[in-house]
Amino acid sequence: MARVHKDMTINEILDVDRGIVPILLNSGMHCVGCPMSQRETLAEAGFVHGGVDIDELVDEINEYLEAVSYAS
Repeated sequence: MARVHKDMTINEILDVDRGIVPILLNSGMHCVGCPMSQRETLAEAGFVHGGVDIDELVDEINEYLEAVSYAS
């Protein structure tokens, strides 16, 4: 099962599963289409966007990935 961590770039995370896009958008991180997403880690993006609990976001993304892998 794929897992993400806060030191992955936004691009790397989206390469794991495009279904993560709504999770990022719902958390206020609209950096999905931003050119910085190619170099910016999830932790860095969370800092820039302020108020995003990155550990909570990573947990939510990994829960989604776990659910998707069981559904397959």
